[in-house]
Amino acid sequence: MPLLSVEDLAISFGPSGVAAPVVDGVSFSVEPGEVLALVGESGSGKTLTGKSLMRLLPRAAKITRGRANFEYGGKKIDLLALSDRQMRRVRGSKVSMIFQEPMSALSPLHTVGSQVAEVLRTHGGAPEDENSVYDAVLSIFGEVGFPSPERAWSAYPFELSGGLRQRAVIAMAMVARPALIIADEPTTALDVTTQAMVLDLLNRLQRSHRMSVIMITHDLGVVANMADKVVVLRKGRVVESGPASEVLGAPGHGYTKALIEAAPKIPHNMTCHEVPGTDAILRVSALSKTYPGRRRTFKSDDPPVKAVADFNMVLERGKTVAVVGESGSGKSTVAKLVLRAERPDPGAVMQFCGGDGDTQDIAALKGNDLTKFRRAAQMVFQDPYAALSPRMSIQDILTEPMKIHDVGSRSERRDRAAYLMGRVGLSGDHLARFPFAFSGGQRQRIAIARALALQPELLVCDEPTSALDVSVQKEVLELLAELREEMGLSYLFISHDLAVVAKLADRVMVMRRGRVVEEGAADSVFNDPRHPYTQALIAASPEPDMEHQLDLRAVAAGAGEPNSWPEPFGYRGDAAPGLVEVAPGHKVRAMA
Repeated sequence: MPLLSVEDLAISFGPSGVAAPVVDGVSFSVEPGEVLALVGESGSGKTLTGKSLMRLLPRAAKITRGRANFEYGGKKIDLLALSDRQMRRVRGSKVSMIFQEPMSALSPLHTVGSQVAEVLRTHGGAPEDENSVYDAVLSIFGEVGFPSPERAWSAYPFELSGGLRQRAVIAMAMVARPALIIADEPTTALDVTTQAMVLDLLNRLQRSHRMSVIMITHDLGVVANMADKVVVLRKGRVVESGPASEVLGAPGHGYTKALIEAAPKIPHNMTCHEVPGTDAILRVSALSKTYPGRRRTFKSDDPPVKAVADFNMVLERGKTVAVVGESGSGKSTVAKLVLRAERPDPGAVMQFCGGDGDTQDIAALKGNDLTKFRRAAQMVFQDPYAALSPRMSIQDILTEPMKIHDVGSRSERRDRAAYLMGRVGLSGDHLARFPFAFSGGQRQRIAIARALALQPELLVCDEPTSALDVSVQKEVLELLAELREEMGLSYLFISHDLAVVAKLADRVMVMRRGRVVEEGAADSVFNDPRHPYTQALIAASPEPDMEHQLDLRAVAAGAGEPNSWPEPFGYRGDAAPGLVEVAPGHKVRAMA
């Protein structure tokens, strides 16, 4: 007997009978203790479907038909027909939700402990005395893997890493012991190693408490490692459903096949080889960045933070160097330093050789020389939603760099903006539109077009695909590859995912805690990783098939907590090459 049975669900925006449904005829069931994955691209209706079960839809959205029968107190109730007061008794206590972005789901003004305790008091039938509430919250903190539950109680969200914030959101969903959890893209913005730890945590909690889980995701690699059943949505309709092994092993619909094909994969036998050259567009040596520690009133000041230490790199003209690592590894700081968005520590040398043959030391540039360099080196930012001003039209966004650098007349700028739109696969007729009229993938294309407005020679791409669906991600990577060949661009590509850079990078540098722990030609790093952290990154990259399922427990153990890895080999005197155990029974060769 299913715990939840959704029948013919339809959701529309706007006046009834006028707007077309954005979710149309969705049906599925979830058994007790089962994991069901709702899969699809942005706009497919999967998140709306999940929020409708929690009755958390936007005001403009209306459920026009359907039922959601849920087993409650030995009888079936229709979640869609409950009054607001009745739904409050179910929400949190019987059905709970893990939201996509933990920083948005958590209040920045309250401690994590107080927020989890509030859920327990409101929905979980909390005990009368506060000591029992405190003990219950610390218990769930320990269960979701906080290394110090007492410290987590008094911590604010901004004091936690991305992985620990996600654990806090999971604790909020779990504290009242619900029968069903709806997890909305719980690992989208996380590093692959942190993602493996969160998936392992969800997997263990789900099995130990025999919870049912609805996993909302666009990542079929996550589905392969978590789901018992899969429902594939496209434009609000179910195009395929069934056991995960059947849907992923032998997909019957072309859309499912396209999603599987688009998923980034770690190459198992790369045959490309880096060709050494002498025409370097960028040479970096002794690059470091130290931030002062937080100043405290009644305690000693925190020690300085070494964000980047002794970074060295050579980027050949027309090539791509990928800098890979987890959040906090220093890779984005390297990008800011190279573009002089921040000043490096004294002693850094960053030589940029432009097409005119003139070599400049970026670290020493000032005034007009720095402005000239910034015409030749541009950046594509991580979040296409935050990178474009919502108050500017696309024409203003694309022409603004040309205005700042006094390039061309007004008509010439508009003509170039229209050309750039066409070059990135969009229509020049849409220049008058504003960013909200475009999807995430289209916005990233616009961001790339803006970076190309000044005809740069170097593009620094800071996680340009991390917020995108796998199919859109593939399109953007293919576009970047085409532009590199056509325009002779050089890329410094920042990413946390080795699978993303596999087809684009000529050279890979792996960073950990501010230092490069491994570097080499792409085929060398992928085929024969020498450092245990690189091995963990590769092992943690999920693939969209049942044959390459991750041992989540082993990967999580190998990845460790944020500060548990040893210092890079060659930096600490007691680190020696040899076999290193990154998980029980799993050893890899360390870098000499």
